[in-house]
Amino acid sequence: MRKMMSAFAALATAATAVVAMSGAAQAAPASNSTVWGCPSGAVCIYGQGVDPVANPHPTNVYYSYGAHNLSNQVGYHIVLNNQYGGASASLCNNYGGTGCVWNIPQDYYVYYDLTPINSITLNRP
Repeated sequence: MRKMMSAFAALATAATAVVAMSGAAQAAPASNSTVWGCPSGAVCIYGQGVDPVANPHPTNVYYSYGAHNLSNQVGYHIVLNNQYGGASASLCNNYGGTGCVWNIPQDYYVYYDLTPINSITLNRP
């Protein structure tokens, strides 16, 4: 257990550093494949403190374009955009997909504090 937590801490630290420097980290090359348990064409949120490499089971999976309101998402989570065709996802402070503060390109993920985030949008290319 200690080894797994150390590995997650290293992943989280690396992901935070990459996100801080470049805005988002690339999860995988563009393809139509499942990544970390997130189906092709979906945007996935993993549980707080979960390492998706070791535990590839997202808690939230979104397929349809538009806004999706969030609830009970506090603390830092990995949000993976496994859509295709150039579709992006946005994290928004307000319900209904308004007040967006972070954009996640296709095949990228962010390690983000979802406490102030109340919705996520899946955006057409």
